Amino acid sequence: MAIFPQTRTARPALPDPSAPDPALRLPSLRHVGPNWYATVMGTAIVATAGAALPVHVPGLRGTLLAVWALSAALLAVVLAARAGHWALHPGQARAHLLDPAVAPFYGCLSMALLAVGAGTLTLGRDVIGRPAAVAVDAVLFTVGTVVGLAAAVVVPYLMVVRHRPARGTASPVWLLPLVAPMVSAAVGPLLVPELPPGQARGALLLACYAMFGMSLLATLVVLPLVFARLVHEGPLPLALTPALFLVLGPLGQSTTAAGQLADAAPHAVGAPYASAFGAFAVLYGVPVMGFALLWLALSAAMVVRAARRGMRFTMTWWGFTFPVGTCVTGAAGLARHTGVAAFTWLAVALYVLLVTAWAVAGVRTLGGLFSGALLAAPRPVPVSA
Repeated sequence: MAIFPQTRTARPALPDPSAPDPALRLPSLRHVGPNWYATVMGTAIVATAGAALPVHVPGLRGTLLAVWALSAALLAVVLAARAGHWALHPGQARAHLLDPAVAPFYGCLSMALLAVGAGTLTLGRDVIGRPAAVAVDAVLFTVGTVVGLAAAVVVPYLMVVRHRPARGTASPVWLLPLVAPMVSAAVGPLLVPELPPGQARGALLLACYAMFGMSLLATLVVLPLVFARLVHEGPLPLALTPALFLVLGPLGQSTTAAGQLADAAPHAVGAPYASAFGAFAVLYGVPVMGFALLWLALSAAMVVRAARRGMRFTMTWWGFTFPVGTCVTGAAGLARHTGVAAFTWLAVALYVLLVTAWAVAGVRTLGGLFSGALLAAPRPVPVSA
């Protein structure tokens, strides 16, 4: 590139006939990142968490069925948008993968597939029939699990060899690719009774249990970094404050997984191990749910603080949905396994919070889409909180 002006007029370059017309590259897709899968996750969990509630509400299942259908439609739309993003803006897509603030959201693809698949088996079967629902869930579970395991390896690898985040910059977003295998561990047991008795059932149950341990131990490595960042560096920037709710994801989802594995164990393993799965679901789930409530209170206080300082809507508000939904299903599982009514009312209270957060995030997202603000280039996040 010339530094000084040319003294003569340069001949204009001829357009490359093989290059795509810039006018046809759909610039609105340029900044559609993997974080958009959070809209699918947040919608699907409203349906599946509602179906898991240990209370009967007349007419609720029909409403949940409509929400599941909406989540399936959203999945199709976001998958198409992301495919267009990669096809038309491959440079930007690669830049997202190499951006330490964006790359962890690739775990959301796995969780979106898994959440819609679980909703298909628990709710969609009322419409498409049980055999078709099992087939759809099996496909989405398989693909989602493979994608989730890949993200759990590739994203941390990139963080080490390419991203190299600065000391004291740990973010709850780092948990996203690590919690994806936990979602597989939570929804996989739904398929255990659908397999032939014998080796297949046992293999799937133990594979889910292995993913439970994989995700849990990885979370125990990252979570201290996140809390140390808060203590030593202060609150997150205002726009990122809702991401604190992401910590609830592995907590609530692991409690859910422990309960689901206990429910599926009698179909796959012998009596001593099946009863051990049931005992573990309670011995693990109760203290973890207690910590989840502690973190929920801390995160809510930080969000109130950020709101008073002018926090505006961003896509991080979808972090209020799926993680809270996992706590709903976790509390519902504890109510099922202990018979304690307190867990029933906890699940109901958390579900009210979930639906409220989903409605607010959904309305604000629609407004941002119609105004074009959410499809514009992202603004730099201010350092001050």
